[in-house]
Amino acid sequence: MRRRAIAAALLALAVACATASAAEYVPMPGGRFASVLPADGKTAPAQVAPFALRTEPVTNAEFLAFVRRHPAWRRDRVPTVFADGRYLSQWAGPDTLGADALPAQPVTRVSWFAAQAYCASEHARLPSWYEWEMAAAADATRADARSDPAWRERVLDWYSRPSGHALPAIGGPPDLHGVRDLNGLVWEWVDDFNALLVGSDSRDQDGADKLKFCGAGAISMEQKENYATLMRIAMLSSLKATDTTANLGFRCARPIGETP
Repeated sequence: MRRRAIAAALLALAVACATASAAEYVPMPGGRFASVLPADGKTAPAQVAPFALRTEPVTNAEFLAFVRRHPAWRRDRVPTVFADGRYLSQWAGPDTLGADALPAQPVTRVSWFAAQAYCASEHARLPSWYEWEMAAAADATRADARSDPAWRERVLDWYSRPSGHALPAIGGPPDLHGVRDLNGLVWEWVDDFNALLVGSDSRDQDGADKLKFCGAGAISMEQKENYATLMRIAMLSSLKATDTTANLGFRCARPIGETP
């Protein structure tokens, strides 16, 4: 009983800290960016406006604090139009984490709707694909390390690991911008995930309908050697906004200059 009391006290402290301390956002420069999804569906680079990005993914403790402030997002109350039946199913209870959801782990099994609602509570939103891709291209010394085969291999190595193990805590080494855990921890929702329309067969890419989609929905992909990023696009484009998975989390972004 004493151990349970101590564990409960530690969890309460972690949740209180997550509630009391404002999340850290760092400025991202924006600019022209050679995305794997060209802006015109052919070769044009994306134009990304400067924005601010959350330095770390949202944790279980932070999302628990959000759920307690906004009980409509408890797993026993959220409407099925906003989340599937696996929503927060790793938690011990609707407002209890338990042994399978440690406070410092990134929260997973959250739908796109729930992630957007959380970001709105921080006066933010989910990043766009171009914002996320630009940020994730950095390493500790370079804003764009994607041309380095060693960098690509390190990123790809994570995708090859079994996903059945418990997630580590957030707090990996920072990149050039001070952002952590963009690669190698969890998949992450983006705002325009449902516009990442990737043809499953190259013969699909000359269909007459492809011009109906705007830049973010381009289906002609570049940088085929950047396989890890292409895998992420394929996964995100297969989702519905209500879907939740055991290795899909999120972080938030906001326009430069906006604060809570």
